[in-house]
Amino acid sequence: MSGTELRNRSLIANPRFFARGHARGAASRVRLVHEQRGGQNRGQTPTNKMRTSGSDPDFAVPAFLQQRGFTYLGLLIIVMIMGFALSAIGELYSHAARREKEVELLFIGNQYRQAIASYYNRSPGAKTFPQKLQDLLEDKRFPMPQHHLRKLYRDPMTGSTEWGLVEAPGVGIMGVYSRSEETPIKTSNFDAIDATFEGAEHYTNWMFIHSPDGLGKGVVRDRSR
Repeated sequence: MSGTELRNRSLIANPRFFARGHARGAASRVRLVHEQRGGQNRGQTPTNKMRTSGSDPDFAVPAFLQQRGFTYLGLLIIVMIMGFALSAIGELYSHAARREKEVELLFIGNQYRQAIASYYNRSPGAKTFPQKLQDLLEDKRFPMPQHHLRKLYRDPMTGSTEWGLVEAPGVGIMGVYSRSEETPIKTSNFDAIDATFEGAEHYTNWMFIHSPDGLGKGVVRDRSR
């Protein structure tokens, strides 16, 4: 056996030989793992990385929480916009509905005016006004009752059949008006027969009167009937 073989056997038989090799291998593995982790931190951005807020590196907000915050803010803005839009639509709808009611009021009011005129002009003997609105439905002054109005219409502004009544200078009813105290939307461009309605402050000023020979100058409004 040569001298070289004898030295190798003596090294292998020595326990320190294996201890030194194990330590060198462990150090190499630790250095390799550290380098791999360092490269990942420098070159890659994990999905769960904490993002710092402001200049304080100790304060961090997760990315998914930031995304939820922006989503919530966006929803609030959308809700606000929808609220304004619905409010505008509601106002336009209410405005249009009021205009339709005004058109209906002008039509119904003139139906009462024409019925009162018919009752007055067709009076047997002296001209008289009806004592109550029901007299327009059935005029019993004749052997065969006359009908000057098909039905008692409701007030479109109040939804009630209770009208304000305009008393004739002598006796009877010469006109009707709405009991609504609201301000009209329509203030001009009325028909000639309704010309006195222009600039009215309330619907109560829209008085549908039959005024022969100027009798309507001294009209009295009666809300009790």
